[in-house]
Amino acid sequence: MPGTVALVVAAGRGSRLGGEIPKQYLPIAGQILLRYSLETLRKHPLIQGVRVVIHPDDRDFYNKAAAGLELLAPVSGGDTRQQSVLNGLESLVAEKPDLVLIHDGARPFLDSATIDRVIAGLANAPGAIAAMPVADTVKRANGTGAIADTIDRRGLWRAQTPQGFRYADILKAHRAQAGRELTDDAAVAEQLGFEVVVVQGSEDNFKVTTREDLGRAERRLIGGTAMDYEYRTGSGFDVHAFEPGDGVWLCGVKVPFEAKLKGHSDADVALHALTDALLGAVSAGDIGQHFPPSDPRWKGANSAQFIKHAADLVAQRGGMITHLDVTIICERPKLGPHREAMVMRLAEILGVAAHRVSVKATTTEKLGFTGRGEGIAAMASATVRMPSSS
Repeated sequence: MPGTVALVVAAGRGSRLGGEIPKQYLPIAGQILLRYSLETLRKHPLIQGVRVVIHPDDRDFYNKAAAGLELLAPVSGGDTRQQSVLNGLESLVAEKPDLVLIHDGARPFLDSATIDRVIAGLANAPGAIAAMPVADTVKRANGTGAIADTIDRRGLWRAQTPQGFRYADILKAHRAQAGRELTDDAAVAEQLGFEVVVVQGSEDNFKVTTREDLGRAERRLIGGTAMDYEYRTGSGFDVHAFEPGDGVWLCGVKVPFEAKLKGHSDADVALHALTDALLGAVSAGDIGQHFPPSDPRWKGANSAQFIKHAADLVAQRGGMITHLDVTIICERPKLGPHREAMVMRLAEILGVAAHRVSVKATTTEKLGFTGRGEGIAAMASATVRMPSSS
C-alpha cells in the first residue's frame, strides 16, 4: 500500500483518568472518544489506510468504536507506548507505505488542515510533527517548589500528534530504540539523527488525560457550557414467570437455578426493565414497540441487543448515560454472589464505567407472586444527560 497510512495508538490504560473503561473508549457527546479521530483520518483524501493499535483485552470496545468504518485490521500493542508504536509499524511491513502518521487515540479533535500541514512538512524532511508554540512564561522549579530559573520560551513548542515520518526511517529508528521509553516518536527519530520539523497544530487538538479534559471535550462537542445540558430520568418495570430450565438470565449473566424465566426472548427481566428506563428517558416509547414479542426475529434473542438499541437511541440524540439503577425482586435464586458480575456485564454491554451502574436485589417477604416463587420482577431507572436543544 504505497502512499500514507495513519497509525492510531489506542493501547493505553488511561490510569490518570481512572475508571474501569480505558479513556479512549469512553462516550463523549453520544459517541466513543476514539471514533472522532478515526473518522477524521479515514475520510482524509491523502490517507490510504488507517490502522489502530489496541490492547488485546479491548477488542470488544474497539469493535464498537470502529463499527462501520473501513479500517485496516487492528494490531495488539505492547507494555509501553513505544512498544505499541513499534508493533504497529512492524505490522505495515507488507504494505510498505511511503509515509506514516502516528496519532494518539485520545486526541479526538484532529482536523483536516493539521493533517495537511504534517504531510506537507514531509516533502522537505524525514519527520514533521504538529505542535503549538509556547505562549506562557516558563519557569523551572527546584525540589521544594521554589523558582530556580525562567526559561527563554523563544523556539519552544508543545508537541502534539499526528507526528508524520517517512515510513522506512521511523521503522528503522523504532527498531534501533526498542526497549527505551522516549516520550514521543519525534524523540525516537531524533536519536538516529533524523531531522524533524514542526508545523502549526491546533489548540483544539488536546489530549484527554484527566476528568477535567473529558469535561472540556464534552463541552466543546456540545458547543457550550454545562448550562447547555439537561438531565432526564426514565423508569422501567418488567415481570417474567418461571418455567422448567437450568438458570435465569439477569443483567446479561446466567445465574444457575432449577428454573428459567418464560418469555419470547431470553426473558432477562432486568435488561428489559433497564431498556424501558432508557427508552423512557428519551421519550422513545417502550420495548414492545421496538421489539414486539409477535416478531419471530426476537424468539430466544439475547436481550443485550435490546438495551444496546436503547443506548444507541440515547447517543443519536447527543445524550450520555450517567447512571443506571435496577432492583431485582425475587425470593430465589440468591443474587448476592452474582451482583458484581452483573454490574460489570452491564458496564461492558453499554460501554460505561462500572461506577455508573447499580444492581440491587430484594424480596417481598413471601408476599405476592414473587414471594410465592412464581417468577421474578425488576424495576429500573436511568438518568441521561442530554443537550438542552434535543
